[in-house]
Amino acid sequence: MTTNTRPATIGQLRESGYRVLAVKDEMRQNLMRKLRVGEPLFPRIVGYEETVIPQVENAILSGQDIVLLGERGQAKTRIARSLIMLLDEETPAIAGCEIHDDPFAPLCKACKLRIAEDGDETPIQWIARDERYGEKLATPDITIADLVGEVDPIKVAEGRYLSDELTIHYGLIPRTNRGIFCINELPDLAERIQVGLLNIMEERDVQIRGYKIRLPLDVFVVASANPEDYTNRGRIITPLKDRLGSEIRTHYPLTTEHEIVIMEAESRPFEAEGIETVYPQFMREIVAELTHLARRSTDISQKSGVSVRVSITNYENVRSNAVRRAIRLKERQAVPRVSDLTAVIASTAGKIELDTVGEVREEKVVDKLVRQAVSKVFREYFDTAEFEQLVAGFEKGLSVQVSDMQPAMEYVNQLARVGGLRAAVGKLNGHGSPATVASAVEFILEGLHLNKRLNKEELAGQTRYRR
Repeated sequence: MTTNTRPATIGQLRESGYRVLAVKDEMRQNLMRKLRVGEPLFPRIVGYEETVIPQVENAILSGQDIVLLGERGQAKTRIARSLIMLLDEETPAIAGCEIHDDPFAPLCKACKLRIAEDGDETPIQWIARDERYGEKLATPDITIADLVGEVDPIKVAEGRYLSDELTIHYGLIPRTNRGIFCINELPDLAERIQVGLLNIMEERDVQIRGYKIRLPLDVFVVASANPEDYTNRGRIITPLKDRLGSEIRTHYPLTTEHEIVIMEAESRPFEAEGIETVYPQFMREIVAELTHLARRSTDISQKSGVSVRVSITNYENVRSNAVRRAIRLKERQAVPRVSDLTAVIASTAGKIELDTVGEVREEKVVDKLVRQAVSKVFREYFDTAEFEQLVAGFEKGLSVQVSDMQPAMEYVNQLARVGGLRAAVGKLNGHGSPATVASAVEFILEGLHLNKRLNKEELAGQTRYRR
């Protein structure tokens, strides 16, 4: 249906045979179409294919409102916003109606009066799916007026009675009629506001300033909450909890592979003129592993979670440090190294909450996690027995210096005099350029140190590996 041919009045809409569906029926129908053709429901969400997404699909097919329970950074809001793709591209509504009234079954008094006067000549408008989504972050200061509505003093001043429905200025939920409404952090709503939300969802009535209006809104409700808050007795009124049909638990990426896919997809594009950025796979794995270790660390409070945003910002900062080095050293290729991992302290410290006794600083906790991540990834690539020849060279007095500001060619020169290192660099696909050699060499040396095969000294910005 093109813009020129689609109906412009209620009469034309009726003649066209168009059938207006309830929002949950509309979503169910579009979901079934996607399932039949194998189209993904959430193409940009990774790691939920076997866990969360099937539960969301079941809830939609059942016509149930949803509450998504999970810690921060688990794509709860993204899931809610993505649900608009289950709405039709456009849907008809009475032109100018604040609550997008169904042309064949209007709710508000103004639309009823208008149809009584104009009949089938009443104009309609076509509402895009994006306009049928409403979202609100729950805070203790939210009022009924914000969510439901309030008497408009200007309309009263124009001569209407307070009890006249036409004096009402509708809130967010009525304005999302025939659409999807998302309320984030549901437990933060005051109890009396939860009662008002329940009235809309269950009783289908709105009470504003003591004036009760029967308003059977057609809304698909998605709520989000932290599991601890949601299950804490007294934070949610029982009838409201009972009204939300499906309680779906989200989770962090279960594998580092999923974490890598997410952090690469979500990181900001970065281009530096004249500089090519190459991110070695083992460095990606270290950044992802650091986050996974943080989610299991006893030093970090797991109640608030460790968001995927930690991985994303760490990924960006390590890359930025490598680009900064390439600019200063006038190198044409930027390749992150282990020495660039110092950059993750700034991007991690503010996103974790320590759960330790005493005055332990975030920097020490992050540094510990970095070392654990490098050691774990190193063991996935190598067995320390592979480096007997290399360690023997260090036992004879060999030493190697590294630094986050050391030119890549110096690593190539050192590689030539360190027996047994070339094959290991090749195993990491590091022979492509001096910059990739430098990255591989640092990873191998640090891995051997963390596995107690080499000693390390740090002096004046330089790191020296020796026996």
